[in-house]
Amino acid sequence: MRTVPNDFAVHSMHCYFVLAGDSELPILYHVERVRDGRSFITRTVQARQRGRPIFTTTISFSRANSGGKKKLEHASPMPNVPLVDDAPGSRFSQAAGGGPFESRKAGIGNRHSLNPTDKRLRRFFRARGHISDAGGHQAHLSALAYITDSYLIGSVSRVHDIPRFTSRAELEKALNALKNPSDLDDEDISRALKELKEGEAEDLRRRLEGALSKADSGKIDPEQKQVGMMVSLDHSIYFHNPWNFRADEWILTEIESPWAGEGRGLAIQKIWSQDGTLIATCTQEGVVRLKQDEAPRSKI
Repeated sequence: MRTVPNDFAVHSMHCYFVLAGDSELPILYHVERVRDGRSFITRTVQARQRGRPIFTTTISFSRANSGGKKKLEHASPMPNVPLVDDAPGSRFSQAAGGGPFESRKAGIGNRHSLNPTDKRLRRFFRARGHISDAGGHQAHLSALAYITDSYLIGSVSRVHDIPRFTSRAELEKALNALKNPSDLDDEDISRALKELKEGEAEDLRRRLEGALSKADSGKIDPEQKQVGMMVSLDHSIYFHNPWNFRADEWILTEIESPWAGEGRGLAIQKIWSQDGTLIATCTQEGVVRLKQDEAPRSKI
C-alpha cells in the first residue's frame, strides 16, 4: 500500500500459502510494481524465508470514485444479529487474552439443518485497542485482512458437526480444563473456554461428561469422523468499501461452506460494519482431510 497514491485503495487480494513459515526467522517481502494505471494499480508480493517463497499474493488497487456518477449498486444485507454489548457482566463482555484482535460468537444460522451448506457461522471481530488516525485507512485494511484468516477454513468441519473431542484422553483433558481453568496449557482450548460464560460452560461440562460416560461404556461410534489435517491453501479478499469502516469497532462475519471433497474444502465469508455496510467478501480453500485407517497416498 505504501507504493500507491493515497486516493487508491485495495479492492482485491489473492493469496497462496506455499510453505510453512518459521516465526523465529525474519520474513523478506519482495514487492513488484506490475502496473500503474489511471483507475487501477497492480502489485505482487512474495514473502521469503531461507531464500524460498513461503507466501505469494497479487493485490489490485482502484482509485476512489473512478466508477463515475452513474453506477450499479447492490449488496447482501446484514443478518439480524444483536450487536455486541460491552457492559460488565453482559453475555459479550470483554474476555482476557492476548492477540491483536478479539472475537465473540454470534450464533449459527440454520443450526439444525441436515444440509451442511445451509449453515451460517456468525462471529463478531474487532482489533484490540484504538487504531490511530496516523495509520489512515491503510491500517484498518491491514487489520481486516488479518482478521479474515481466522476461523475460516475451520468452518468446513463445523458445518458437518464433527466434534472437537473424539477420544477418551481428549475428553478428559477438556473436562479437567473446565474444572481447573488455571491449569490450561493448550492455547486453542484456552481461547475457546475464555469465550464461554457460566451457563455455556455448564452446558459444555454436561455434554463432555456424557461423552466421557459413552467412552467408558464403549458406546462411541468407531466410525466417528475425525479431522486429521486442516491447513489453508489459498485465500482471496474482495474489499467493497475500503474507506467506510473501522477495524477497531465491532464487525460481523458470516461464514458458509458451499463445497467439500477430494480432501479439500471451500469457505465463503461476508463481513459487515456496524451500520450494516457490506465491507468485504472472502473465499478460502484448504486441505481438510479426515483421519484414515491407512496412510493417504498423496502428499501436498
